[in-house]
Amino acid sequence: MEFKDTYNTIEFPSSEVLFKEKNSKFFGYAYPIQSEDEVKPLIEILRKQHPNAGHFCYAYQIGADTITYRANDDGEPSNTAGTPIYGQIQSFSVTNVLIVVVRIFGGVKLGVGGLISAYKATAQMVLETCEIVEKTINIHYSITFDYKNMNKVMRVIKEKKLEIVTQEMKINEDSGLPIGKIEIKTRKKNAEMVFDIFNLMFEIDIKRL
Repeated sequence: MEFKDTYNTIEFPSSEVLFKEKNSKFFGYAYPIQSEDEVKPLIEILRKQHPNAGHFCYAYQIGADTITYRANDDGEPSNTAGTPIYGQIQSFSVTNVLIVVVRIFGGVKLGVGGLISAYKATAQMVLETCEIVEKTINIHYSITFDYKNMNKVMRVIKEKKLEIVTQEMKINEDSGLPIGKIEIKTRKKNAEMVFDIFNLMFEIDIKRL
């Protein structure tokens, strides 16, 4: 079985797309997101942008190893909006993405089939405007060490081409000597090897974040 430590997502928010069906207008938007906390504020911005809209339907997916997703019909008949939107997220094989479709009713009912088609088409249109990029699944570690071991730690970081996320020095209250703390990240496929290297080094503590 092939080991996969990459995923596809979008780098930037999409431009607005518009799909029309029997006088109803469907505005589509896609956003890159990292957590569920980002969803509500983005929808609130769209509510202000479209004060006459009746429905703000959406779907999102977050995560690469462990997936979190949600589909919301926002008052449309069950499974006619959020589910077809989420279906396009799956179809394009993207994650860490939110798609919102804003509907302004045009006076003519579309029926269940018409709604499903319209929300699906709008979500497809908006994803087609996005640049889809491949990113790596990264594992983060915290490495703590006495200052005297700084060179050993930095040598491994350089040799293994590890990325430093944060770096700090502080004084050990017991010994009065400086302690280094570095957060690194590495691709998932290299994570076990990196952990083992630091774990075997004397006077160096590593833990996964």
